[in-house]
Formats: sequence, C-alpha cells, structure tokens
Amino acid sequence: MATPTADQTNVIEVDVRTDEMLVNMGPQHPSTHGVLRLVLRADGEIVREVTAHIGYLHRCAEKIGENLAPYQYIPYTDRMDYLAAMNMNLGYALAVEKLCQMKIPERAQIIRVIMAELGRIASHLVGMGAYGLDLGTFSPFLYAFREREKILDLFEETCGARLTCSYVTIGGVTHDFPPGWVERCKQFLDYFEPKIEEYHTLLTRNAIFIRRTAGLGVLPPDMAIAYGCTGPVLRGSGVRHDLRKVQPYCGYETYDFEIACPPFDDAPDEAVIGDAWHRFYVRMVEIKESVKILRQALARYEQNPEGSHRSPEWKPTMKLPAGEAYLETECPRGQMGFLVVGMDAPIPWRVRARSSSFCNLSVVSELCKGCLIADVPAIVGSLDIVMGEIDR
Repeated sequence: MATPTADQTNVIEVDVRTDEMLVNMGPQHPSTHGVLRLVLRADGEIVREVTAHIGYLHRCAEKIGENLAPYQYIPYTDRMDYLAAMNMNLGYALAVEKLCQMKIPERAQIIRVIMAELGRIASHLVGMGAYGLDLGTFSPFLYAFREREKILDLFEETCGARLTCSYVTIGGVTHDFPPGWVERCKQFLDYFEPKIEEYHTLLTRNAIFIRRTAGLGVLPPDMAIAYGCTGPVLRGSGVRHDLRKVQPYCGYETYDFEIACPPFDDAPDEAVIGDAWHRFYVRMVEIKESVKILRQALARYEQNPEGSHRSPEWKPTMKLPAGEAYLETECPRGQMGFLVVGMDAPIPWRVRARSSSFCNLSVVSELCKGCLIADVPAIVGSLDIVMGEIDR
C-alpha cells in the first residue's frame, strides 16, 4: 500500500448530502398562538424558508359590518383581538365618530384611556406568559395570569364581561364606573407596580432566556418599515413611533409618558437592537408606562365628577353621513385601523380593518431564514400575534 504524503495525512473526505424537507408547524400547535400553519422548508435543522398559511379563523367580520348598525357591530370588534377587546372597541368607535364629526365628553375620553391602558397591560401580560411557555418555562405564565385576573375583575365590575367586553361604544362608553371602582383600580396599581421587577428577575434577566432570544430574529429598522410593521415589533427595531404621541387621540397628547424604544441601558451585552429580546422588553417597558398613564387618568377622572360618560349626539337610528373615515389607534400589537364608508343610511356601505398582526406576521419568513427549527417558536412568539385579528 502506498505511503500517504504529507498533504494527505489526517485528511478525511466526507460526501455529505442532505435533502430539504417540508415540516408543518400548526395549525394546531401551542407555539403558533392560534390556528396558524407554518410550513418550514428545512435542510436538516436549518430553516431555509417559512411560509405562513392563514385563514383558519376567518369569520367575514368586515362583511358583517356592512350589514349592521355601528353600535351593533361593536361586539364583533371584540372578537378580532380578543386579548385586547377594549382597544378594538375604541378603534372602531373613533372611526365612526370621525365620520359623524361627533364630539365626545371629556369624562368619556378619560374612561376610554383608562380601559385602553388596562387592556394593554392585560395583553402584554399574556404575551409575556405565553412567550415563557414557548421557551419552555411555565412559572412566568402563572405569574402573568395572577395579575391579569385582577384586571379582568375590574372589567367585570364595570361591564359584566371579562374577555369580550363591548364596553367602549359609539359616543363614549356604555355606562360609568360603579361606586368604589376607581379606588379599587388604584389599589391594584399599588399592588401591581412592584410585581414588574419580579417578571424581570424571573424572565427578562434570566440567563437561559437571554441565550434563547438575544441576537435572534434581528429585524433591521428599514425592513420593519418596508413590511409595514408597527407597535412593539417596530419599536423593538429602534423606530420611535407610537400613535399616542405621533397622532394622538382621546387626549393622549396631554398625558406624560415615554415611548418604549431602544437603546436600553440594562440590555444584555448579547442583545442586538431588533432582536427577539428587544421586542419582548419593549412590551415590559410599556407596561410600566401604562401604569404611569393610568395614575394620571384616574386623578383626572376624580377631578371631573360631573361629566357625562357618553355623547348625547349619538342615537341608535342615527344615519351615517355620506363619506368615509379612516382612523388608526395604537393597540397592544401595533396600529389597528378601521375604515367606515357611509351613504346617508344607518348601516355603513363599507367596513374594513387594517390588522397590525397581519403585517407583523408577514416578516416572519425573513426573520427565520438560517435559524434552527427550535428557534422558530422564539421568533414567532416575539411577534405576539393574535390570529383573530389577522383572519377577522
């Protein structure tokens, strides 16, 4: 046998050939956050492409809106983002009021801000807890739902419902807060605010959580804008854009709060602006800012005891004037827009909705290219989508 030369010593030639295969993730999968089907084109453990298949929860919500009077359509908006029903109610009501050029009493505006920010906190708590489940930890989910239950108790005291509230309606809200509600809400805030640090200790600064999220699924700001991303997904990429500041509604311009946007002083060294960790942390910072807004709004509510909770201009038989109105609000997942077209009739001629989660989901293929299959739930979970809002 020939003696190997120096160049051939310790050289092993291996012909490795892999076949790409399609892997279905969903539509019944805990990490897809609803009935979403993701088709992964994988080369071994490496993801080459992700294709999202939606429509499993489609309910013709927009077409239904063209067959009902606006006040009858409010319960259907609850079912869009069912984790932030108050925010959905508010967006549609504001669009109709814009079309009708309706003036809303200050007391009603304050109540709307209170309920919208409570809804934002409750939604972000679900996002935090569910994200922990995606990454294999159960404790944050229990912590999050402990506090969320208290917010749902406040909702139940106000309107009798916990999830789909139908409370914010055309012209204001259905009725005022019950006696003692404001004090109970203050007690909740006093109890809740110190708990935020527990979440950071348990999850945000957890070494395993950082390893699973930091530097993963980096979304550059130009790509986020090109795909139409909004909300925490956009702000997590360093774009300081929040409709409550840029195009304020309900008097948000009079409240003192900051836009949650990196860079953050306490970000881990491994984290990169635009990654999954930053998208998660933006929501955690927003929770604290919402508490700040709530304290201001509750104080204003007590200073305005004689105001009305609903505009006298609205009547159930009121006709929508000919014309159209489009308005977006800053919901927990981003900018949710409603278009209402009137034809001098009680029922709208056209109703359309612009989903923030739809645009945020559209970028998932770009974020998952080259990642491991095990990282797909961490990337999708960082987008915090709700399929009811996407499919409608």
